[in-house]
Amino acid sequence: MRRLVSAALALFGAFLTPALAQQPQRSECLAMANAAPRATPVAFRPAAGTAEVEITYAGHSTYFIDTPGGLRIATDYSGAYQVGRLPDVVTMNRAHSTHYSLFPDKRIPHVLHGWSEDGKPAIVSERISDTFIRNVTTDIRRYFGDDAGTDMIRDGNSIFIFEVAGLCIGHLGHLHHKLDDSHFAQIGRLDIVMVPIDGTYTMSLDGVSDITKRLRASVVLPMHRFATPLDDFMHRIGQQFEIDRRSGRSFRMSRDALPPKPTVIILDGV
Repeated sequence: MRRLVSAALALFGAFLTPALAQQPQRSECLAMANAAPRATPVAFRPAAGTAEVEITYAGHSTYFIDTPGGLRIATDYSGAYQVGRLPDVVTMNRAHSTHYSLFPDKRIPHVLHGWSEDGKPAIVSERISDTFIRNVTTDIRRYFGDDAGTDMIRDGNSIFIFEVAGLCIGHLGHLHHKLDDSHFAQIGRLDIVMVPIDGTYTMSLDGVSDITKRLRASVVLPMHRFATPLDDFMHRIGQQFEIDRRSGRSFRMSRDALPPKPTVIILDGV
């Protein structure tokens, strides 16, 4: 009888496993954004050895994210900005050639485009090692100017979101327009967000500042920052954000070490 039950369970598992594999991946960041706030006991102390990610600003819009599982991710990767070893995963946006490469190093195993060649929205939703990676598509324009009407290419770029070590890390990419409620709903909660602050080539400083304030991430990492004094950006996002200016190009962060007040971390070691 025991052998019969074991055989039946094994057969059931054989049918169940492919079905589970076909189910869409689950975003913990979306789940946490939609959940009711949780009370934290006053006596709570972070556990020793909390998993950390290391984030390195390579330049322009390229950040490297090194995960606790040893995965190395590079954002808006063109190959021009390299720090240390070759990444395992690269994400790309096609607004300009400084944000993508059609001929990346063949040793990079995972190349994720923020656009699709068939005119449909790109869909990224996959777990690679210890990281779940997904995207939220946005439009791009052919010319300068916020919301440039018919010059917009629908779903031409993506906001990429990396969920790892209990953190929700977002990269806004080469963002060209304001986000609506549906975008914010798809993004969910972000703990760390990488924001383009050039004020011209992407979008206006007022527009990107409004987005930054609404996202309410604990850590804001400026990028694409060659054209705009940081003081202009800080003036627009308001006094609720602290400034943490560092001489290095890297820092480590865990879920338990997120700053209590929203903080703009400026890495000046590039």
